[in-house]
Amino acid sequence: MKINANNYKANEIIKFIREYTGLTQEEFGKKIKRSRNAIQFYEYGQRNYDLELLLEIAKKFDLEIIIQNKKK
Repeated sequence: MKINANNYKANEIIKFIREYTGLTQEEFGKKIKRSRNAIQFYEYGQRNYDLELLLEIAKKFDLEIIIQNKKK
């Protein structure tokens, strides 16, 4: 999976990752030690998550987060 995060809202990104893993909100939450409700709140944009959580998720599911300069 490769996405340009600049094109999406934060809540969409975490949902893309969860859907990519093929897990339900409850299963995904258990993997990252969060409740199903927390995952639901992240996905609906009712609660923000921080970079630390995103890095934890990336490590858990063997994903890469790349930050690079925009091509001119």
